[in-house]
Amino acid sequence: MSVKVIATAADRRLLDESRGTRAMTWIMAIMLFLTVLAAALGLGTLGAAALLDRQLAGRLTVQIVEAVETKRLDQTQRALAVLRTDPVVTRAVEVDRAKLTTLLRPWLGADGADPDLPIPAMIDVDLRAASDAAVARVRDGVRAVAPSARIDRHESWMSPVRSFMGMVTLLAAGLVLLMAAATAAVVILAARAGLETHRDTIEVLHMLGSTDVQVARLFQRRIALDTLIGGVLGTIGAVGVVLLVGWQLTTLGSDLLGGLSLGTRDWVLLGALPFAFAVLATLAARQAVLGALGRYL
Repeated sequence: MSVKVIATAADRRLLDESRGTRAMTWIMAIMLFLTVLAAALGLGTLGAAALLDRQLAGRLTVQIVEAVETKRLDQTQRALAVLRTDPVVTRAVEVDRAKLTTLLRPWLGADGADPDLPIPAMIDVDLRAASDAAVARVRDGVRAVAPSARIDRHESWMSPVRSFMGMVTLLAAGLVLLMAAATAAVVILAARAGLETHRDTIEVLHMLGSTDVQVARLFQRRIALDTLIGGVLGTIGAVGVVLLVGWQLTTLGSDLLGGLSLGTRDWVLLGALPFAFAVLATLAARQAVLGALGRYL
């Protein structure tokens, strides 16, 4: 009974003396706050990249670059006829000139509405399959009837943006791993400091028959509790920031930025982070304490 009472008292005194001012709790809150923000950025960017891939897959723009209006109109109609009869094409629609004028207004100003301005005709095309063979087939068919046609894949236009999204996702994943490593390092330092501070108490526990594993469990429980409480606090704060940023993005009205949203799976992963970090901290504390006890006690 006396051993149990001493062990319980040691458990309360290990690491920090005051439960309300325990440094580990606030350190872990900061760690998880930053980790959840980085993870939310990575998951949101990953989702936006996947949405962008789905939107751009199999989409083409056919431009009829012909200065003579009659020839341009003729080639446009011929190209539309070929596209609408091609089985790999699911949609082929000519872009209205008024819409093109609106799109060009930032560059051409009022001159964009001049009917004599030779603006290329544009056709939006959706393919059934986004394969190179399908694109080549459409390109050959259109150029056979419209020699001035230029076919552009939307994927090629947005490839720099897609590459940037991939880089941001990898950077966010790297930050999460870095924060996990930093958390393990903080736990190891705290456990070793606790061993040195309470070395006399631990020696008494050993003399009363406690094993290294039992002593390590005292540290595990305390560090796991501190990590979980701090992690939940940090996660709540980070989720609030993520919701605020998400609301701000929806007010911008941008389709690309609007894709930076989190799904159910993403929220579950974010919610699991404090528990995962608690497990990581427990394992790190156990290994640190057992290793230190094996060396000098």
